[in-house]
Amino acid sequence: MSTTDDLPEIEPSRLGGTAIIRRGLALSPAIKDGLWLTIALAILSTVGGSVIPILIQRTVDSGLGDGGTTSVGDIAGFLCIAAVLILFTGGVAYWMRIRLFVASETGLAQMRVDAFRHVHDLSMLTQNSERRGVLVSRVTSDIDQVSQFLQFTGIQIVVSLGQILVATAIMAYYSWQLTIVVLVCFLPLAISLKWFAQRLSDAYDIVRRTVGEMIAVIGEPVVGASVVRAYAIEKRTQDRVDTGIKGNLDANVKAQKLVAVTFAASGVAGGLANGAVIAIGVVLGVAGDLSMGTVIAFAFLVGLFVGPVQTATQVLTDAQNAIASWRRVIDLLDTPADVVDPGAAGRPLPGGALSARFDHVTFAYPGGPAVLKDVDVEIAPRQRVAVVGETGSGKTTFAKLLTRLMDPTEGVVGLGTSAGTWQDISDVSFADLRSHVLMVPQEGFLFDATLRDNLLYGRKDATDRELVGVIDELELTDWFASLPHGLDTQVGQRGESLSAGERQIVALVRSALADPQLIVLDEATSAVDPQTELRATRALDKLLDGRSSVTIAHRLSTAENADRILVFDAGRLVEDGSHAQLVDGDGVYARLHASWVAQASISGPQAVAEPS
Repeated sequence: MSTTDDLPEIEPSRLGGTAIIRRGLALSPAIKDGLWLTIALAILSTVGGSVIPILIQRTVDSGLGDGGTTSVGDIAGFLCIAAVLILFTGGVAYWMRIRLFVASETGLAQMRVDAFRHVHDLSMLTQNSERRGVLVSRVTSDIDQVSQFLQFTGIQIVVSLGQILVATAIMAYYSWQLTIVVLVCFLPLAISLKWFAQRLSDAYDIVRRTVGEMIAVIGEPVVGASVVRAYAIEKRTQDRVDTGIKGNLDANVKAQKLVAVTFAASGVAGGLANGAVIAIGVVLGVAGDLSMGTVIAFAFLVGLFVGPVQTATQVLTDAQNAIASWRRVIDLLDTPADVVDPGAAGRPLPGGALSARFDHVTFAYPGGPAVLKDVDVEIAPRQRVAVVGETGSGKTTFAKLLTRLMDPTEGVVGLGTSAGTWQDISDVSFADLRSHVLMVPQEGFLFDATLRDNLLYGRKDATDRELVGVIDELELTDWFASLPHGLDTQVGQRGESLSAGERQIVALVRSALADPQLIVLDEATSAVDPQTELRATRALDKLLDGRSSVTIAHRLSTAENADRILVFDAGRLVEDGSHAQLVDGDGVYARLHASWVAQASISGPQAVAEPS
């Protein structure tokens, strides 16, 4: 049997940070709409902060520094100009934030939709290779992290860069000597940033991965709470959850240690720059090369320079976190959908009852041995076929290939009519295929909604009258009458407000509404009460009447009542015939049937599950 180790996993991206950002923006074009205007507004928003040092210099040098010759009116004028500029830049900053928020949320909402749709385009093989919590985290928390980066940190990069450039230009205007002093103090930090960026990128790749794993280990026991309590494994379950949480904690602590180093380094560089500016500024002032106002203004300008540099360390952290998240979403979107929908280019299936054909079909999981080997069989229209075999014999794989949840490694699966017209199933659009062929799994999944909402998944435009009509056609009127609120009955999360047998009944009604020409059933093995068993059997007979059907038979009665039985053993179709033809032979089916009969004699007349 195959394991998840044989399944195709979502490969990690090899793209660097800059390439990831370019790809991310390309996948979310709404983010780039009007981006240059938003950047221009961000740069303008830095002007207000740069006015204060200039105002200080003018006031000190023309007033205090020259014996107080400047009047109070002159100073008031300077203050009014500064106030107007600050108010203006505040308005600009508000406009910039609104534009950025709308653009980023619009773009990322589309990426979230695309990612969710792509999850459903992936084959069952790829989906099964990823834990559900990991897939969910790529569509939710990873995109949330990118959103936070774009709305806060991303624009902060532009604001900080603009503030650094403006501060540097003003410093250079006042004193090129002190400007060089400041830049030299920050040179070691600038050189080391690339090294830190790579280490942070690696660290946050691990952080984002552990977030997905943590969501998975927390989500599983929530869904399986009844199993946890039934087997009294709360301690073991808590240990698994604690391990997942600790893994995420350790990854975050490791990343934050790197952040602390960069933040401390920027603080050291800022302190050196401030000290050097004061010391050297005083020397230049004594020599007559700088005025008092210029030295004081320069101290404020260094603050304008140091602040964004220190902010840049947090920006770098958030950027690497966002890039790691973006990379995971892009990896998901870049994962090929190996079961490809031909869409509008697909060929239509004919109307009426369908026949099915396996033309020398082989299937193997990636890197593993073949689990279905050279199957060559044809199923006639309106024929009821039971598929039997030991666990792991290949019968479920046969059903998944017939409904194109997977594609064969070799050979062709075809659908056609009694006239002998065949259509390769891979050339049929998903929409057309799903309207003709329907798979009813062992447990019909129900959504946390009303009975009506769950039935409408079979046909979304059905009226209440049509829903009740189908229930009556399947002879389920008495069951429906027992529901407390009829179609408005809440079924609960995963249908847990209904019994196992009732969930099966809802799945059958939903299937009848879809009105497929070919039904593939993975027969439920859950034990139900005799009354529900009778209802479900009666409804199933009505559902299959006049339709082609393939049922993975787990019970004696299903195999006995089929028109034809396909027997699988070790991935091969070893027997093909009616119950009467096969039961008296000396083959696999005869042995299975004898085992069923033996179990039935022990368990009583109720149909029994297949032997393992």
